[in-house]
Amino acid sequence: MLKLLSFLPSGLTKRIVQSAVLLRNPYILGVRVIVEDAGSQVLLVRHTYLDGWYLPGGAVDRGETLEQAASREVLEEAGIAAESAPRLLGMYLNREATGRDHVGLFHLSAWKETPAYLAPNVEIAEARFFPLGSLPGNLTPATARRLSEFKDGSFPSGAYW
Repeated sequence: MLKLLSFLPSGLTKRIVQSAVLLRNPYILGVRVIVEDAGSQVLLVRHTYLDGWYLPGGAVDRGETLEQAASREVLEEAGIAAESAPRLLGMYLNREATGRDHVGLFHLSAWKETPAYLAPNVEIAEARFFPLGSLPGNLTPATARRLSEFKDGSFPSGAYW
Protein backbone atom coordinates (compact mmCIF):
# COMPACT_ATOMS: atom_id res chain seq x y z
CA MET A 1 0.00 0.00 0.00
CA LEU A 2 2.79 2.45 0.94
CA LYS A 3 4.59 1.69 -2.32
CA LEU A 4 1.44 2.62 -4.26
CA LEU A 5 1.03 5.83 -2.25
CA SER A 6 4.62 6.84 -3.02
CA PHE A 7 3.57 7.56 -6.61
CA LEU A 8 0.96 10.14 -5.57
CA PRO A 9 1.71 13.79 -4.73
CA SER A 10 2.91 13.99 -1.11
CA GLY A 11 0.08 16.29 0.01
CA LEU A 12 -2.54 13.86 -1.26
CA THR A 13 -0.70 10.90 0.25
CA LYS A 14 -0.56 12.63 3.63
CA ARG A 15 -4.33 13.29 3.56
CA ILE A 16 -5.09 9.67 2.56
CA VAL A 17 -2.92 8.24 5.34
CA GLN A 18 -4.37 10.62 7.96
CA SER A 19 -7.95 9.88 6.83
CA ALA A 20 -7.39 6.13 7.04
CA VAL A 21 -5.98 6.48 10.54
CA LEU A 22 -8.92 8.67 11.61
CA LEU A 23 -11.41 6.06 10.40
CA ARG A 24 -9.73 3.52 12.64
CA ASN A 25 -9.32 5.85 15.62
CA PRO A 26 -10.54 9.45 15.88
CA TYR A 27 -7.81 10.25 18.40
CA ILE A 28 -4.27 9.52 17.38
CA LEU A 29 -1.42 8.80 19.75
CA GLY A 30 2.01 8.74 18.20
CA VAL A 31 5.67 8.83 19.10
CA ARG A 32 8.81 10.41 17.69
CA VAL A 33 12.26 9.45 18.88
CA ILE A 34 15.52 11.37 19.06
CA VAL A 35 18.06 8.57 18.58
CA GLU A 36 21.53 9.74 19.50
CA ASP A 37 24.76 7.93 18.62
CA ALA A 38 28.05 7.90 20.53
CA GLY A 39 29.19 11.00 18.62
CA SER A 40 26.06 12.98 19.64
CA GLN A 41 24.65 12.80 16.12
CA VAL A 42 20.90 12.33 15.70
CA LEU A 43 18.99 9.96 13.46
CA LEU A 44 16.65 11.31 10.82
CA VAL A 45 14.54 9.41 8.31
CA ARG A 46 13.15 10.29 4.91
CA HIS A 47 9.90 8.52 3.99
CA THR A 48 9.05 7.04 0.60
CA TYR A 49 5.69 8.83 0.61
CA LEU A 50 6.43 12.26 2.21
CA ASP A 51 8.91 15.05 1.58
CA GLY A 52 11.50 16.13 4.15
CA TRP A 53 13.47 14.62 7.02
CA TYR A 54 11.68 13.46 10.17
CA LEU A 55 12.52 11.99 13.51
CA PRO A 56 11.70 8.27 13.39
CA GLY A 57 8.32 7.40 14.84
CA GLY A 58 4.71 6.61 14.17
CA ALA A 59 1.42 5.55 15.69
CA VAL A 60 1.05 3.66 18.96
CA ASP A 61 -0.61 0.31 18.29
CA ARG A 62 -3.49 -1.08 20.32
CA GLY A 63 -2.24 -2.64 23.57
CA GLU A 64 1.17 -0.98 23.22
CA THR A 65 2.76 1.51 25.62
CA LEU A 66 4.39 4.70 24.38
CA GLU A 67 7.83 3.29 25.25
CA GLN A 68 7.10 0.07 23.36
CA ALA A 69 5.94 2.04 20.32
CA ALA A 70 9.07 4.21 20.38
CA SER A 71 11.30 1.13 20.49
CA ARG A 72 9.31 -0.64 17.77
CA GLU A 73 9.33 2.35 15.44
CA VAL A 74 13.13 2.85 15.51
CA LEU A 75 13.55 -0.88 14.94
CA GLU A 76 11.15 -0.88 11.96
CA GLU A 77 12.37 2.37 10.42
CA ALA A 78 16.12 2.18 11.02
CA GLY A 79 17.09 -1.31 12.20
CA ILE A 80 18.01 0.02 15.65
CA ALA A 81 17.21 -2.10 18.71
CA ALA A 82 16.77 -0.24 21.99
CA GLU A 83 18.96 -1.60 24.79
CA SER A 84 17.10 0.37 27.44
CA ALA A 85 13.73 2.07 27.63
CA PRO A 86 13.56 5.33 25.69
CA ARG A 87 13.17 8.38 27.97
CA LEU A 88 10.07 10.55 27.58
CA LEU A 89 10.97 14.20 26.93
CA GLY A 90 7.50 15.65 26.44
CA MET A 91 3.96 15.31 25.12
CA TYR A 92 2.61 17.56 22.38
CA LEU A 93 -0.59 18.27 20.47
CA ASN A 94 -0.06 18.31 16.71
CA ARG A 95 -2.46 21.02 15.55
CA GLU A 96 -1.08 20.87 12.00
CA ALA A 97 -2.30 17.34 11.36
CA THR A 98 -5.81 16.60 12.58
CA GLY A 99 -5.94 18.60 15.79
CA ARG A 100 -6.43 15.28 17.56
CA ASP A 101 -2.91 13.94 17.10
CA HIS A 102 -0.85 13.71 20.30
CA VAL A 103 2.87 12.98 20.05
CA GLY A 104 5.15 11.63 22.76
CA LEU A 105 8.76 12.67 22.18
CA PHE A 106 11.43 10.26 23.41
CA HIS A 107 15.23 10.15 23.62
CA LEU A 108 17.16 6.94 22.98
CA SER A 109 20.91 6.73 23.47
CA ALA A 110 21.42 3.05 24.43
CA TRP A 111 20.90 0.94 21.33
CA LYS A 112 22.52 -1.57 19.01
CA GLU A 113 22.53 -2.21 15.28
CA THR A 114 20.49 -5.04 13.78
CA PRO A 115 21.01 -6.62 10.33
CA ALA A 116 18.55 -4.04 8.91
CA TYR A 117 20.60 -1.09 10.28
CA LEU A 118 19.87 2.08 8.22
CA ALA A 119 18.66 -0.04 5.29
CA PRO A 120 15.92 1.42 3.07
CA ASN A 121 12.56 -0.37 3.16
CA VAL A 122 9.02 0.10 1.85
CA GLU A 123 8.37 3.01 4.23
CA ILE A 124 11.85 4.56 4.61
CA ALA A 125 13.82 5.80 1.61
CA GLU A 126 16.81 6.84 3.70
CA ALA A 127 17.95 6.87 7.34
CA ARG A 128 21.09 8.76 8.41
CA PHE A 129 22.77 10.28 11.43
CA PHE A 130 23.53 14.01 11.35
CA PRO A 131 25.52 16.28 13.67
CA LEU A 132 23.19 18.71 15.48
CA GLY A 133 25.17 21.59 14.02
CA SER A 134 24.84 20.32 10.46
CA LEU A 135 21.25 19.19 9.93
CA PRO A 136 19.77 18.88 6.43
CA GLY A 137 17.91 21.92 5.10
CA ASN A 138 14.63 20.17 4.42
CA LEU A 139 13.73 19.25 8.00
CA THR A 140 10.06 19.40 8.79
CA PRO A 141 9.29 22.44 10.99
CA ALA A 142 8.34 20.31 14.02
CA THR A 143 11.52 18.23 13.69
CA ALA A 144 13.61 21.42 13.54
CA ARG A 145 11.88 22.77 16.70
CA ARG A 146 12.33 19.56 18.67
CA LEU A 147 16.01 19.22 17.70
CA SER A 148 16.66 22.87 18.58
CA GLU A 149 15.12 22.28 22.02
CA PHE A 150 17.14 19.08 22.40
CA LYS A 151 20.35 20.92 21.54
CA ASP A 152 19.52 23.71 24.04
CA GLY A 153 18.11 21.37 26.70
CA SER A 154 14.87 23.38 26.83
CA PHE A 155 12.19 20.63 27.05
CA PRO A 156 9.34 21.09 26.78
CA SER A 157 9.14 24.55 25.26
CA GLY A 158 5.42 24.38 24.58
CA ALA A 159 2.43 22.12 24.29
CA TYR A 160 2.24 22.05 20.48
CA TRP A 161 4.20 19.85 18.12
